Amino acid sequence: MKLKILWPGRTRNKDLRGLQDFYLKRIQGLIPCQLIEAPEARGLAERFSQKILEREARGLEKHFKDDYIVCLFDEGKEMTSRDLARFFERCSTGSVRAVTFVVGGFLGVAGRVLDRADLRLSLSKMTFSHELCRMMLLEQIYRAISIMKGRQYAK
Repeated sequence: MKLKILWPGRTRNKDLRGLQDFYLKRIQGLIPCQLIEAPEARGLAERFSQKILEREARGLEKHFKDDYIVCLFDEGKEMTSRDLARFFERCSTGSVRAVTFVVGGFLGVAGRVLDRADLRLSLSKMTFSHELCRMMLLEQIYRAISIMKGRQYAK
């Protein structure tokens, strides 16, 4: 099983970017993992939210292929870290070739991207910035894969 983590644009906050790189390296030490920063819709005012979502959706969809798509969504399914580890175990022993996690931009993701998702996942009932969600997702992926591989991970 291979992991892809996909989102529009770069992480601008340098502190969060450092955490992103930290967790990505740790994940890559355990399982093949690729981070893809798709094009971000630029030059549009927020009042053109549908155009922004559609433009970003086109950039995201190019990377889907026949992957199992997990889309972060505030109304999605909540999982514990152990649940996520079991999810990865099922994917690695099943016919899933690649799992792609999608994190939306500052407006979220287009409805058609959500419709394409095999799983809608919520990190919390609280609302977080899209850049912070990126780090939380990376940390939880690292924690779940560590659990799956039987490695010690501090609580």
